Amino acid sequence: MKKRELKLGAAIAAVAIAVSVAGCAKKDAAADKQEQSAQAQQAAYGTWGVDTTQGDPSVRPGDDFARYANGKWLDTFEIPSDLPGYVSFTKLRLDAEADVKAIIEELASNKSASGSLEQKVGDYFKTWMDEGAANAAGAAPLKAHLDAIYAIADQDAMTRALASVHMNGPAGFGVIPDPADTTKYMAFVGQAGIGLPDRDYYLKADGKFPAYRDAYKAYIAKLFDLAGIEGGASKADAILAFETKIAEAHWTQEDSRNIQKIYNPMSAEEIEALAPEFNWAVAFDELGLSSVPTFLVAQPSALDTEAELFAAADMAFLKDWLAFHFISNHAEYLSSDFDNAKWEFYTKTLRGVEEKRERWKRGVNQIDASLGDAVGQIYVQKHFPPASKAAMDGLVKNLTAAFEERLRQNDWMDEETREQALLKLSTFEPRIGYPTKYTDYSSLEISNASLFDNALALADFAWRDQIANLGKPVDRERWGYPPQTVNASYNPLLNQITFPAGILQPPFFDPAADAAVNYGAIGAVIGHEIGHGFDDQGREFDEKGRIRNWWSEASNEAFTAKTTKLGAQYDAYEPLPGAHVSGELTMGENIGDLGGLQMAYAAYHRYLDQTSGGEAPVIDGLTGDQRFFLAWAQVWQGKYRDDEVLQRLETDPHSPPYFRINGPVRNLDAWYEAFGVTAEDDLYLPPEDRVRIW
Repeated sequence: MKKRELKLGAAIAAVAIAVSVAGCAKKDAAADKQEQSAQAQQAAYGTWGVDTTQGDPSVRPGDDFARYANGKWLDTFEIPSDLPGYVSFTKLRLDAEADVKAIIEELASNKSASGSLEQKVGDYFKTWMDEGAANAAGAAPLKAHLDAIYAIADQDAMTRALASVHMNGPAGFGVIPDPADTTKYMAFVGQAGIGLPDRDYYLKADGKFPAYRDAYKAYIAKLFDLAGIEGGASKADAILAFETKIAEAHWTQEDSRNIQKIYNPMSAEEIEALAPEFNWAVAFDELGLSSVPTFLVAQPSALDTEAELFAAADMAFLKDWLAFHFISNHAEYLSSDFDNAKWEFYTKTLRGVEEKRERWKRGVNQIDASLGDAVGQIYVQKHFPPASKAAMDGLVKNLTAAFEERLRQNDWMDEETREQALLKLSTFEPRIGYPTKYTDYSSLEISNASLFDNALALADFAWRDQIANLGKPVDRERWGYPPQTVNASYNPLLNQITFPAGILQPPFFDPAADAAVNYGAIGAVIGHEIGHGFDDQGREFDEKGRIRNWWSEASNEAFTAKTTKLGAQYDAYEPLPGAHVSGELTMGENIGDLGGLQMAYAAYHRYLDQTSGGEAPVIDGLTGDQRFFLAWAQVWQGKYRDDEVLQRLETDPHSPPYFRINGPVRNLDAWYEAFGVTAEDDLYLPPEDRVRIW
């Protein structure tokens, strides 16, 4: 079973950080020298940090700010044939891939002691790259596992298979800090059991969804054929019908991100009473969870129905269902026939990608996902200068100070709630660059003999690493991803914002860029992460990460009124004909974008007040405020293939990049003033309709 992490609170898939240019009256000699050096350099984009040649000057900023800033790029840039889309983060990820590849190849070329990190990384990459060996093995690596599935003789054995780390079943499991007491860990249980991206892929009758279902059946049948199992087509029909019933019971994405709905602590006995048709005691024993006193049950009604469905299913059918998902979950570790079949369906059909990525690139992603900390330590030494960390430390402090000022001046929050909000902000813990503690891989065994066996060993290790936390104090030093990751996040359970080294590059962080650019790009998305602690879900957690309602009734009503208005704006956005953004699903990220931009703008003018009497220079005919907003637009320059857009609209809590540009700016008075936007412009909102939260 694929153990999935429960998304408690909003998480951002694309964020950035910025250089600190304020909040420090004195500079030491080293800092002064560094600033002079930066000023002598050329900005990576344009001459001052934004490539103004990529816009469309024929478009009025107030009609379509995204096209005004990025119109030429949107019209002329071609998405690489092996990618589902391309955004500002993509280039950084491609660069990071090349950097990590060099590290891996260096490790793989050396003879390292058995059991060392170097040996494990090197041998795993070698087995991944040896496509010839995988092709020679064909379906042979599956045989023992499929034989075991089809030899299942009783319900207890079936339950163990459905709960196995390597199989699929009616539930997914994981380990997280306890939302009621974030100093200790607890296990969680959530809905599972489907092979398509979301319930709507089974249930929607319009658009491309019927074709996706037909392609899914063809994929199922093909995997059975490749594995030498007869009757693939009829088995595919039965599997789709069964998973459609599961999908009908699944909660929506909107409900599944609502912490008040998914926070359902239960004992093992209560889970058994909830869904008695499934033998939870056997499942917990298989997973090493028998001694867990309390579980977080995320979607109780879905688990109840799924238990009934699996109990009513014929055992012969469940063996076929398990066999298909086992093959599918491991197809990329088998011969190219299996690998290509999975790529054709999940990447080409469901995401619209035209060409398969080079094997080494996919191998680097495999290393990042499973052994990322092993190469991350070397990546930091090679590609993350200490000056970047120092700059980030300063800017986070500056953005935090700007947000504190906005909280104190907030006109809709009463004093009782304001006091609690300020307390929470004061306990924010920023984590920048790299962790102080890396994953201990000493118990992991990797060989140079079998890619398939190595993949199974990594899955076993990842699960053991999770459950080893149970019964121990929460380790606040561990990160959820390696430092070469081009991303960032907020963890509401620990009240931590994390900015890994991989993101500290242009267009997000550029020491040679104009200050307005660094604030509009990197600063705004730092503000975005800070704002997640106060978005529609993050606000449900207190300064210690506990679920606690610290809002007065009046402040809660005011906040809800504002977010309802914001959600209605995004509901109206239509990336593809008939396909709309869900204002509810994307609410947390939209609040993050709007609040982050507001925070960064305040921080930028705070900087101007401290350094130049409040005045910014005019550069290339553009004011400081104009450059600030253009930097924001450049950060979210991006485009996706239509199939990828559809999948993201169903599953992604982020709005498409185009609306991440236009959506927030039309709510900021400063943007109207900067570009002379009037009621004649398409993006214009009357002042009373503009949403002002933070």
